[in-house]
Amino acid sequence: MNAEQLLERIRSDNDTALSRLGSSKALYADTDGEMDDETVLSAAADAEHHAAVTYERWAESESDDAVADSFAETAAEEREHYERVAGELDDHEPGEDVPAIQQYLRDLDGTVERLGGFVGRTIAAEKSKDQFTGYFVGEADPQTAQLFRDVGGDLDPQLERAGELLESVCEDDEDWDRAAEAATGAIQAAYDAYTASLESMGVNPKPVC
Repeated sequence: MNAEQLLERIRSDNDTALSRLGSSKALYADTDGEMDDETVLSAAADAEHHAAVTYERWAESESDDAVADSFAETAAEEREHYERVAGELDDHEPGEDVPAIQQYLRDLDGTVERLGGFVGRTIAAEKSKDQFTGYFVGEADPQTAQLFRDVGGDLDPQLERAGELLESVCEDDEDWDRAAEAATGAIQAAYDAYTASLESMGVNPKPVC
């Protein structure tokens, strides 16, 4: 297996979850049904903050220097994303509740597993960035919509870095399987949180809209 095949496998194995995470209901779930500009921006800022914290911790504890450097680079990108999104708010303090996907990632141990989890989170983030962009397009706010397009522009390079690193650290199919399992676990954690949030509001999470 190689990085391209891994991405294809992850997207195929998680097609249903990813399609629902890319639906308009996902943003509704992220904001607990409060679909106003401030709440949407706060949800986005919180997600960026907690991602930065996860990658900062990984960078500090990773034994492979190249992987540690990549995690540190991504942490800096996520920190910049947070600052840009939070800058759209009058005042913002990150929420203390850690998103389910970040809780899952922080429990991963091992270079291969973390890189796999990183890939899963990044693929899931593609869906959320599209929803944030679409929301502000719908609100006739092209400047903020462009902000989220810009933020989302870092995702492909992040996936490319992760793929290159996986090709350097995966020695056999078992390693690739572990990476794929960790990626699926990250996406599933996000999907389970999406489902639980909608069900708590009495909304059926299954139909894609």
